[in-house]
Amino acid sequence: MTKHSYQKPSQQTQEEALKIARGIQRPAQTKEQTKLIAQGIQKGIDLYKKQQKEKARDLNRKLKKISSQKAQSIESDDHEIHIVYRQHWLPWSLLFLTWLGAGIYFLVQIQ
Repeated sequence: MTKHSYQKPSQQTQEEALKIARGIQRPAQTKEQTKLIAQGIQKGIDLYKKQQKEKARDLNRKLKKISSQKAQSIESDDHEIHIVYRQHWLPWSLLFLTWLGAGIYFLVQIQ
């Protein structure tokens, strides 16, 4: 089995190629030469369409890949968010010392 199978060009492509070939026909040109030119134009049109389809497929693959990566990153972000608040020891130690000082002051005042 061959890798590339040749598909018969569509009727629209054949008509378009023949129209273009007749449009650029020289006065002394034979019908056979015009047919050969039309076939060349037709092959060019088919090649262009094939390239455009390939570009569209590649673009779709890239878009799918990017969208799947975004979906994975959103899912992983939901599970990996861990916020840790670290507070400095100085305010807590000052608060403790203030309460300790107030407690000692009141104990001394009561006696």
